[in-house]
Amino acid sequence: MRIIPAIDIIDGKCVRLTKGDYSTQIIYNEDPLEVAKEFESNGIQYLHMVDLDGAKSSRIINQKSIRTSCNKHQSEN
Repeated sequence: MRIIPAIDIIDGKCVRLTKGDYSTQIIYNEDPLEVAKEFESNGIQYLHMVDLDGAKSSRIINQKSIRTSCNKHQSEN
């Protein structure tokens, strides 16, 4: 079995929701790349980045944040 952690993103920030309720949003980090690096330093090889704004509006919203995190990470390795 492979467990893949996720980073949920709203307004370009890493958040947690309770039972998918957007009104319970808690920002736990302003920078998705920082969180991705932390997962990597703990041996995680795969990561799921979730655009919660996009899921709610049925169109991609946080593409820039996700793409920036991926591009910066790839250029550093």
